[in-house]
Amino acid sequence: MKRVEVVAGILRDGDRILATQRGYGDFRGRWEFPGGKIEPGESPEEALKRELREELAVEVSVGELFATVEHDYPAFHLSMRCHFCALLEGAITLREHSDARWLDAASIRSVEWLPADVAVAESLERLLAGRQ
Repeated sequence: MKRVEVVAGILRDGDRILATQRGYGDFRGRWEFPGGKIEPGESPEEALKRELREELAVEVSVGELFATVEHDYPAFHLSMRCHFCALLEGAITLREHSDARWLDAASIRSVEWLPADVAVAESLERLLAGRQ
């Protein structure tokens, strides 16, 4: 099975995290943490900075690794590293997504997450609610 390595950013604003809605592809309309594929020769941190610049028009600093997800989709195996990120400059501008929302512990389940993002969202729900 084909293996795809991606990195995702968890942008946090106090007790809220940013979720973005896919505007394209098989999972159009589902929610995810923004990010994308790691290109050959890139570190995960470099890839995440590039992807967030391309997708959201922001500059970030990449912080600690929060989770690594291994998920089998029908056509490929996804390996996703999720890092906390701090917004350094720029206003979030949706270049590839159809919507974005800041979600807190009470609202994090209000969106339909991509399958690979569900466990991360559940862990963040516990963290934001102070149960982790």
